[in-house]
Amino acid sequence: MSRPTLAPWLSVRDAARAVEFCKAAFGAVETFRIDGGGVVSRLSVGDSEFWLSDESPEHFNFSPASLGGATARMILSVADPDAVFAQACRAGARVIRPVAEEHGWRIGRVVDPFGHHWEIGRELEDPV
Repeated sequence: MSRPTLAPWLSVRDAARAVEFCKAAFGAVETFRIDGGGVVSRLSVGDSEFWLSDESPEHFNFSPASLGGATARMILSVADPDAVFAQACRAGARVIRPVAEEHGWRIGRVVDPFGHHWEIGRELEDPV
């Protein structure tokens, strides 16, 4: 039996464009996709995966645009948070909090063009 896994599922408006953003911003790789009446996509970043799809209010899946904000944040742990943070900004993310050292992490926060917040950082070896 394989180990259990947990993968978040983000609902957005314009999932096709959101997939392209995730590829450009985080180096995500699309591993599965359904087109037709909306996009459903499985993406991976490193050893982690997440799902992304067009919102479907009829199934109670709402985007941050419909809710007026996101209900969760993604935490992306990477070796070089400064580089990935800059890459995400070049791809269209907006800075919420620049990368800095705090609480034993080197971390910053952006919001993607679809309303989801991403903490991009790494744990420090010798937290202060």
